[in-house]
Amino acid sequence: MGASARYDGVSEWYEATLLGDPLVPDTALRLLGAGPGRLLDVGCGTGFHTVRFADAGWSVVGIDPSDDQLRRARGRGLEVVSGRGEELPFGAGEFDAAVSLWTHTDVDDFAAVCREIARVLKPGAPFVYVGSHPCFVGPHSLFVAGEGVPELYPDWYRRTGRYEDAPGVTPQGLRARVGAAHLPLADFLQAFLEPGFVLERVEEPGDRDYPHVIAIRCRR
Repeated sequence: MGASARYDGVSEWYEATLLGDPLVPDTALRLLGAGPGRLLDVGCGTGFHTVRFADAGWSVVGIDPSDDQLRRARGRGLEVVSGRGEELPFGAGEFDAAVSLWTHTDVDDFAAVCREIARVLKPGAPFVYVGSHPCFVGPHSLFVAGEGVPELYPDWYRRTGRYEDAPGVTPQGLRARVGAAHLPLADFLQAFLEPGFVLERVEEPGDRDYPHVIAIRCRR
């Protein structure tokens, strides 16, 4: 099943259930800063958070493989295209900045996504990523809604790739509906370093005892 098919038909539930917490978009916008410039939002989904970047003065282009999600993004007046982060339909050096939220747990090859983002950015351009914390969110960790103390399970953390049934999957959550991909922390960070990004800032935003989110600003 492709990424587009996995998310088709869940856009309304996805927005209503999962996107209300401002921590991730607030963090991304703070690390990115205000426009102007041409900004690429990789994995923009319904555009629920993409509008925040447009409101901050960026000329945003969103890309996502789910036509169902893009339908809602277009309804928000956003410029979006259908496509995969692993094969961006843009030329080299077209963008002044890039942002991506929550995507490394959805794509099959996050390293390829980072390589493609590096390719389409101008030299010196920033890339801001905010997503699930690989240490505390994944097949190895029962961490419902990122609240409380995660319950860790053996034999799962170092497994890479897609999963649909694992100790960390709750029946009512997103992963039970669309599955997920997992990268241990080292592989996750290496995905940025391999194409030559220089890490400028790494954060574990929020004030919970255990972070459910990791944020990175790097530069081409």
